[in-house]
Amino acid sequence: MPGFGDIVQKAFYLGVGLASYAGEKAGGKLAELRSQVQKLADEMVAKGEMTTDEARRFVEDMMKQAQQPQSSGAATDKTPPAEPRRIEILEEDEEPTVKDSSTDDVDGLRDQVLELQEELKRLQRDQ
Repeated sequence: MPGFGDIVQKAFYLGVGLASYAGEKAGGKLAELRSQVQKLADEMVAKGEMTTDEARRFVEDMMKQAQQPQSSGAATDKTPPAEPRRIEILEEDEEPTVKDSSTDDVDGLRDQVLELQEELKRLQRDQ
């Protein structure tokens, strides 16, 4: 079957062409990203918010992060739970019977947020 070899060859060339095109596009995006990051770093140096050494390290770090493959989840160290978290649906007049252990943590965080808000207001008044 002489046509089959041509189809395989065309499919191979198509794959190579797509890979080449994707590489060119990725290289173009990285160059564009580098120029934007460099421009941002230059602006920060001009404003005195960063030294030239810090700007150079900032650009290098950003480029390293851009070149690393993206992970599927936000937290790569955590493994997904074996099963979904159970949710209890209550009627409007019902009260929860079991207190969640994370409620204490939530209350503590609320207190911290309130303290930080008060401190921020105090600092804004002092200025």
